[in-house]
Amino acid sequence: MQLICIFSISNKNRLARYFNNKRVYTVCMEYNIHPIIVHFPIALLVLYSCIKLLPLQRLFPNFGWKSVEQVLLVVGLIGSFAAMASGDVAENLVRPPYDLVEAHEHFASFSILMYGLLLAGEISFVINRKFSYIKSFSLVTIIFRLAEKILTHPALVFLLALAGLVGMFMTGLLGGVLVHGMTADPLAPILLPLLGINV
Repeated sequence: MQLICIFSISNKNRLARYFNNKRVYTVCMEYNIHPIIVHFPIALLVLYSCIKLLPLQRLFPNFGWKSVEQVLLVVGLIGSFAAMASGDVAENLVRPPYDLVEAHEHFASFSILMYGLLLAGEISFVINRKFSYIKSFSLVTIIFRLAEKILTHPALVFLLALAGLVGMFMTGLLGGVLVHGMTADPLAPILLPLLGINV
C-alpha cells in the first residue's frame, strides 16, 4: 500500500484520481493553524511600515535601519505566504461566509502586493550595490537600475508602506469579523456596508 500525503483538503479528490485512487490522506489539516501563523507576518510587516512612515531614521540616525527593514520585509513576506496557504485550508475547514472570505483574501493579496513591491525595490538596491562594478548596459542591468530608481523613491516607498498598512488593517478587521463576529471591531459595522458585505 502506498501512502500519499497531501496538505490541502480542496485538492484531495482531484489528487486521488491523479494517483490512481491510491489512499490519499491529509496531514495537519484537522486543526485550523491559520490564527497561529497569521500574527507573525502581521507584526513584522506593521513594524516595517511604522519604521518607514515614522521619522525614526531622523531621530536615531546612527542605527542600522536598512538591515532591520530588509529582515522585517523578507521574513514578514515569507510568513504572509504561509499565512495565505493556511488561510486556504482554514476556509475549507470552517466554511465561513463567502463574501467575507473573498474580501479578506483580496485585502490580504493587496497587502502582499504592496510589500512585495517594496521587497522588489530592496532586492534591486542590493543587487545594484553588489554588482556595481558592472558597467555594461545590458537589459538586465538597465531593468535593475530602473527598478531601484522607481521602487526606492522615498515618496513611492512611503505610499506603498502606507497602502500595505491599510490593507493589513482591513485584512485584520475582516479576519476578526470572520472569527469573532461583528463585535470584533467597532469599525466593522461602518466599513462592511461600505464594502458591500452583509453579515
